Amino acid sequence: MKARVEKLFRLADPKPDAIVLANAVDPHLDGAFFWLFDVPSGLFEGSFAVAHSDGELDVWSSVLEADTARAAAKRDPHVRIHEFRAPSDLDEELRKQLTGTTTIGLHYAEITHATFERITKALPGASWTDVSAPVRKARVTKDAIEIERLEKAAEIGSKVAKEIPGMLENGMVELSLATEMNYRMMHHGASGPSFSTIVGFGPNSAEPHYFAGDRKLRSGDSIVCDFGAYYERYASDITRSFHFGKRDEELKAVHDKVEEAQHAALALIRPGVAAKELHLAAQRVIDASPWKGRFTHGLGHSIGLRVHDGWGMNDRSEDLLEEGMVITVEPGIYLPGHGGVRIEDDVLVTKTGYRFLTTAPRGYREVAA
Repeated sequence: MKARVEKLFRLADPKPDAIVLANAVDPHLDGAFFWLFDVPSGLFEGSFAVAHSDGELDVWSSVLEADTARAAAKRDPHVRIHEFRAPSDLDEELRKQLTGTTTIGLHYAEITHATFERITKALPGASWTDVSAPVRKARVTKDAIEIERLEKAAEIGSKVAKEIPGMLENGMVELSLATEMNYRMMHHGASGPSFSTIVGFGPNSAEPHYFAGDRKLRSGDSIVCDFGAYYERYASDITRSFHFGKRDEELKAVHDKVEEAQHAALALIRPGVAAKELHLAAQRVIDASPWKGRFTHGLGHSIGLRVHDGWGMNDRSEDLLEEGMVITVEPGIYLPGHGGVRIEDDVLVTKTGYRFLTTAPRGYREVAA
């Protein structure tokens, strides 16, 4: 991962002498730790990584996961693994490694307050600089390894999306469908869902961040399924909307309009385009329809080691698209008390446009009750 370490230092301004990435306990784990240390499994709670400007990386692992760390490091001659048994041992190791180092970068966006106090106490003579911005910038464009894993995660999500119509049964509850989707993702090779699977039936499909509950599926219901898979730590995020039983002409028209909005945004994707222009293109389509104002969230977000990894895409986004970014494009229309439609895909920004990573059909799908 030498290239990633060098990329991070290249983007850092001011440039620190070393960068420390620190994990606390789950869920307070730093994604940048796993970006620089490419280890396929494990939590590495309490572990630290020290990155150096020459591209070298020192990683401290507890005894619990030291064998996993050493196995991962065998693939990378620029990673050195150290073992610790207690946090106090690690504090002493940091002192040995970094005493005399003038400026140390910390990832303020992820480090816990308790860990910050520990590090600053262990190294009282150091000065500290926040590397959150360069970490974000470095991670938002993906290398070939990351793209391969993101594509595999998207492939798993796409397979499950294609299978959802066959899972639907009159009277089933939302949680039952979400459970089956999670099982199918892992059956197809995921290590787990990348976030809590959203399944909304009928009026619940009009809540964008709804938690699956015990509502039963009935004829005439709209269905929104928003879910994703983890594959070797990398996430996918896909949403497909269906209709169960007797057609609802308004929701059919809503689905067509959401598809149109997504196409309008996708047509703009290429390096150098402002992310907010994609959002505005989709919003213009929806605001010119009878459902003006019912697109109630940003168009999408960057995705990587986490499902929301980097930045969000809305009408205030300052980010420009770059080749190698992976983003979601997810317009929706929501009719409170009635139902909703969202269509979401993961796409890779290419040199001349984009490429779909998610491949499940996007068109209106009516499932017999």
